[in-house]
Amino acid sequence: QVQLVESGGGLVQAGGSLRLSCAASRIGFSIYTMGWYRQAPGKRRNLVASITSGGSTNYADSVKGRFTISRDNAKNTVYLQMNSLKPEDTGLYYCNARFQDYVYWGQGTQVTVSS
Repeated sequence: QVQLVESGGGLVQAGGSLRLSCAASRIGFSIYTMGWYRQAPGKRRNLVASITSGGSTNYADSVKGRFTISRDNAKNTVYLQMNSLKPEDTGLYYCNARFQDYVYWGQGTQVTVSS
C-alpha cells in the first residue's frame, strides 16, 4: 500500500530552522500534488504549503516568506524548509498526497517551537 513517511521534526527555539522530509513509496509520485498540513492541539488540520506536479506552490499566509516547499521526483520526496520559526508554528505536521480522488496521509512529525 501507499506509504508517506515524514521525518525532520523536533524541538527548536524561536527564530530557528527545521527541514521536514516526506518520502513516498508505492505511488506515482510525480503526478501527485503534495502538501504539508499542520494540526495544533485542539485545532483543525490546516494547509501549510502545497506543490503541484508542475511545481506550482501555494502557502498559508502565516508562513509566506518563511517556509519553502520543494519536491524531488527522482527521490519521491517532498520537503518543507521552515525558517524563522515562531511558537505558533508548533504542531503535528502531516504530509499529504493528492491526485483526483486519491488522497493519502502520513503519520505526522511533531514540531515544537519554544519561545
